[in-house]
Formats: sequence, C-alpha cells, structure tokens
Amino acid sequence: MNYTPSKNRYSSMTYRRCGKSGLLLPAISLGLWHNFGDVDDFDNCRKIILRAFDLGITHFDLANNYGPPPGSAEINFGKILENDLKDHRDELVISTKAGYYMWPGPYGEWGSRKYLISSLDQSLKRMKTDYVDIFYSHRPDPDTPLEETMSALDHVVRQGKALYAGISNYSAAQTSTAAKILDTLGTPCLIHQPKYSMFERWIEEKLLDILENKGIGCIPFSPLAQGLLTEKYFKGIPKGSRASKPHGFLKKKQITDDKIIKVKQLKCIAEKRGQTMAQFALAWILKDRRITSVLIGASSIQQLEENIASLNNLNFSEKELKETNIILSE
Repeated sequence: MNYTPSKNRYSSMTYRRCGKSGLLLPAISLGLWHNFGDVDDFDNCRKIILRAFDLGITHFDLANNYGPPPGSAEINFGKILENDLKDHRDELVISTKAGYYMWPGPYGEWGSRKYLISSLDQSLKRMKTDYVDIFYSHRPDPDTPLEETMSALDHVVRQGKALYAGISNYSAAQTSTAAKILDTLGTPCLIHQPKYSMFERWIEEKLLDILENKGIGCIPFSPLAQGLLTEKYFKGIPKGSRASKPHGFLKKKQITDDKIIKVKQLKCIAEKRGQTMAQFALAWILKDRRITSVLIGASSIQQLEENIASLNNLNFSEKELKETNIILSE
C-alpha cells in the first residue's frame, strides 16, 4: 500500500533548537533500540514509523547494534526509508551510532578510528542512504585516545557521510574534553545522548550545565526507565513487555516493590495534571529547556500517540515539583 504523508504533519509538533546549532529537533523523537528488529513484526514497525512522521516526528534514532539481531533495525528502517520515505529524506534527521560490540575480532567495538568509520560505512549500506544526519560515538573507549575517537567523527563529517557529530554515555568530564577536541578540529559537538529519567538523574549534577555552556543539545534515552515509569508493571510482568522478553534490557530483578510504590505515588500527581504516568514522566524531563528532545520507544501506534500527547502539558507548579522530588528522594 502506497504511503502519502499527512499534510498537517507539522501543525502540532513542538520543535526545539539543538544547543546553539541551526538544527531543530522534535520535542519527542523515535528511538529504534527496541521493537524494530527481525524478532519484531515488520508491518507493525512500518506503521509506527509512518504514523510518527504523520505526527511531526522527523528524528529517528538508530545504532549499528540495534535489533536483535544486531543491524536488523537499520535494515528494516532502510526498507521503510526506501519504499515509503525516500521522497522525504530531506525532512528527516536520521542518526546512528557505533561503540558497542558489532562483529568479532579486535576491530568490532569501542572507539578506534578503524571501527567507527567501518561501522558507519556498514550502517549506510544497511539503511540504503548516502549519509546520516548525526553520527555518534556510542560510548567512551578507555583504551583509545579521545583525540582518535573524535577525529574519526570529524573525518566522517568532512566526508559528507554525516552532517553532525554527537556523543552518548559520556561523563561530564569526558564530555567537556570531547567537546574541546571537536571544537579544535572544526566540527562542533552537536548533541549528547545520556540515560536520564526520574529514576536516573546523574546528568543534573554537572552534565546539563556543561552542555548549556558549550551550546550542545541533549536528547535523553530511556526516559521511562524501560517502562518502569508507566503503569505496565503494577500487576506483575505482562506478556510482551520488555521485562518478559529474553532479549530485553529490563530485568525482572529491576522491578522492585520500592520502585512500584513510587510510581503509584507519582501516578496520583499525574492524574491531577490530566496525564498518564508515562506522559507525566516525559513532561517532567521536557520541562527543562536544556533538553532538546526525548527519545521514546513504541511497540504500538497507541503507545506512540499517548507519549506524544505529553506535549499538551509541560508546565509544572512549584507544588507539583516539590511533591515529585519528595517521592523520588524517599
């Protein structure tokens, strides 16, 4: 069935500037970490991606190892890009990353120049595109000089294989050093992708201030703590949830009584705001203007639409913020 994008796709989405760059990103972006591999239903993947585009999501985030199996998310996205979105490539911001294990031998992971450049070449072939908009170093490499990793990012930008360079999972100190190196090379760091949610707030201590001072955008992943910050696990582990899957990153032992109690308390605040727990958790992150966008995952169109509706209320009263912090600090 031929796809025709909605003519109103830009009418309701909010777009935020990425740091001090000229690039705008949707306040909510779609990550393909889960639900888009070969173990998933391709038709459902396609429907979610196309519905996201119809709702104004222009940014789709991938990595070389997303699947499972590794690489399959890029292949599946490439099929959708070629068959449905090819005429709209200039309306899309596509990102991918390299850093985690991808192939055997000494050159298949971490941050060497050889691995990063080879990995991007493979990603471009899988997605059947000439370039990505953002290429990330997915994690810092303790055994490779940061200068080498950053020079590889600079190189692929100068080649035209990526338009911007980004980093992910870097500490505040590592971010500061990496940004300085990239500035010297003439390819500024566009964006940082850290793990951030109500349950994981480490970036508030130093990283957000560094990003703001250096004009770097911020796009958190796992804003719902792999589904913990929803109502999904109130009555155990439902079939089809991330915690129920053998390849899922959320483990049963992480779903503790303490966290469920906190989420139930937070849900009371969410309901008073007219939001679901998931919407509340996303809005809580987006209340900070230093956040460019949040990366959501989605296993259904219903879930996608629910998450996007969080943008309808991003304002928080002092009372709501205080009550939320009390619950989270207990």
